[in-house]
Amino acid sequence: MTPEQRPDFDARARNYDTLRPPDDAWWARFEALVELGALRGQRILDVGCGTGRLAAALATEARAKVWGVDGSEEMVSIARATVPAGVGIRQAMADSLPFRDSWFDRVTMSLVIHLVDRGAALAEARRVVAAAGRAAIATFHEDHFETYWLCPYFPSIRDIDRARFPTQSALEADLVTAGFPRVETRRIVAETTLTRAEALRRIAGRHISTFDLLPVEEIEEGEARAGRDLPAEIVIRLDQLVIVGRSA
Repeated sequence: MTPEQRPDFDARARNYDTLRPPDDAWWARFEALVELGALRGQRILDVGCGTGRLAAALATEARAKVWGVDGSEEMVSIARATVPAGVGIRQAMADSLPFRDSWFDRVTMSLVIHLVDRGAALAEARRVVAAAGRAAIATFHEDHFETYWLCPYFPSIRDIDRARFPTQSALEADLVTAGFPRVETRRIVAETTLTRAEALRRIAGRHISTFDLLPVEEIEEGEARAGRDLPAEIVIRLDQLVIVGRSA
C-alpha cells in the first residue's frame, strides 16, 4: 500500500467515536481480549490506540497500567484529552516503539493488525514484552467480509478488506514467527441493530477506513443506492476474532 493509498485517520479522528460508539460487539471483543490475554492488573501497551477507548477501558475495567501509541497525530491528541489520569499516550508507529525491551507484560492491538507491517509490528511487540508476555489481537474473521452490511452498496469493500486483513491461519503463523509460540483463538459473532438514519450517518461520515480506498464513483453511487434502498432497521453482523500469542 503506497502512502497515497493509506487511510487518513487524522481526517476522521474528530468524529470517530461518534460514528463508532461502543456497542455489544465492542464489549464482547473487549471481554475476550481481557480473558484470553489475561490483561487484568497487567502493564499493557495498546498499539494503534486511536482515540484511546480501549486503553481507557483497560485502565478502568481491567485495572491495568496502560500506555497507548498511535501514528495519527489527531488520534493521539484526542486520546490525551479523554483517557483517565495515569494512562500514557505517545505518538509512535507499531514497527518502531519508543520503549525499552521487556517493559510491558502485554501488548494489545484491536482492529489494527491490517494497517501495519505484521512481521515488524509483532517483532516489536515481542521485544517490548517480558519473557512470559502475551500479544492480544482483535481482528475480523475471514468470513466476516462475505456478510458485511455495506457490501451490497460498495461491492469493492469485500475484496479490498479480504486482501488487507490476515486470515486466522496467517496470523497464527505470524505470531509464532515473532516469538509467540503458544496461540489461542476465540471467534465472536455478534449482532447489533442500526436505524436507517444511523446507518446513513455512518456512510456519510466514512466511518471505516476502507472508504479511503474506494473509487470516488463507487462511493457516490453506493451512497445514493443506500439512500434509496436501506430499510428502516439494519442488522449488523460482526464476525470477530481474538487471537493471543504467548511467549512462554
